[in-house]
Amino acid sequence: MSDAAAAPAPGPADAAEPQQRAGHGWTASLSLANGAIWAGWYGPIQILLALQAAALAPPGASKESVLAWVTGLGAAVSLVANPLFGALSDRTVSRFGRRSPWILAGVLGGAAALTLLAGARTVAGMALGWCLVQLTLNAAFAAITAAVPDRVPRSQRGAVGGWLGAAQILGVLAGTGLATLAGGVVAGYLACAGFTVLATLPHLLLHRDPPLPAAHRPPFTWRAFLAGFRLSPRRHPDLGWAWLTRFLINLGNALALLYLLYYLRDALHHPDPEGGVLILTAVNGVTLLGTVVLGGIRSDRAGRRKPFVLAAGVVMAVATALLAGWQTWPGALCAAALLGVGFGVFTSVDFALMTEVLPAAAHRGKDLGILNIANSLPQVAAPVLAAPLVSHLGGYRALYLVAAAIGLLGALLVRRIRGVA
Repeated sequence: MSDAAAAPAPGPADAAEPQQRAGHGWTASLSLANGAIWAGWYGPIQILLALQAAALAPPGASKESVLAWVTGLGAAVSLVANPLFGALSDRTVSRFGRRSPWILAGVLGGAAALTLLAGARTVAGMALGWCLVQLTLNAAFAAITAAVPDRVPRSQRGAVGGWLGAAQILGVLAGTGLATLAGGVVAGYLACAGFTVLATLPHLLLHRDPPLPAAHRPPFTWRAFLAGFRLSPRRHPDLGWAWLTRFLINLGNALALLYLLYYLRDALHHPDPEGGVLILTAVNGVTLLGTVVLGGIRSDRAGRRKPFVLAAGVVMAVATALLAGWQTWPGALCAAALLGVGFGVFTSVDFALMTEVLPAAAHRGKDLGILNIANSLPQVAAPVLAAPLVSHLGGYRALYLVAAAIGLLGALLVRRIRGVA
């Protein structure tokens, strides 16, 4: 475990704020590990689970309903797993550090769960395998996320958050590519499993994770442990406003993207809606990659977070409103590009902002896990809101106007945060 000069200075893992800047090698390896987790998630989500649902759906059940149940159960597991494993990593006393053991256990468990999923022959087996994937990979993801405030000074967190965001996007593309090109469902799962492990090893092998001294770990009681997951917005208002800001902006984005295929087919009458979705996704991805790192760096240099989050949310709201008011293919292309610009800046700067509203350094993993619920919960809430809007309350115009209003409200609420500039 070398590269001590390139990594942030070791010290007590619960030190209030790190001072030495993170080296390029440490940032690159952590970003690669983050991308590996997203590849393990999105190879199945984008391709493999849908193929498996079509093959395993019993007579009388649609593949859509099977896929919805399986992914819904997995989402429910992720809502619990992220803060739970974050809290466990906060308390871990090990000579290998408190985050690295969970990263290693999470990716090895995730690879095993993906292998189990590859062999599923029933819907129940498929659901069990996917829930295990969510459980284990969320353990690794919680630890990776908490490593940033452990090791990176506030003045650099926007840039590091940008690189993590870029790796997330590339991980989604890598997972989708592996699932598509591997040559079948089983091979796709095994390819994703192998990549998830191999791409995480450089960070684990080359960089030391400072251990938590046993004297710094608080005494354990079940009552205190469980009570720690109940964060009072009254006692920690900045954390509450930050959570709500993240939730609403992500919900607006999820609503904008959920029915994109149907929007192209039914509202725009695009001759190739599937190909249209691919083009819009590519445009969105290019502009997102173009701003996710730059936005974080500019935020670091300015020493401010809220104006960037506010501007990003407004841009995303304008883009979503375009889908309601300019219902043409050029309008959709402009909206996709603007959504990418806004979400790229939001991804990096919002991550940095979240690390700066945490109530206590000793509970970073748990608190970030609770904040991460604001990323995953919109994926559950969006279908519940979108279906009645499209079917009974005004169609796609109403859907995108509501999505724009929700995202704009989230952007405006960032101004209620007092402890961050």
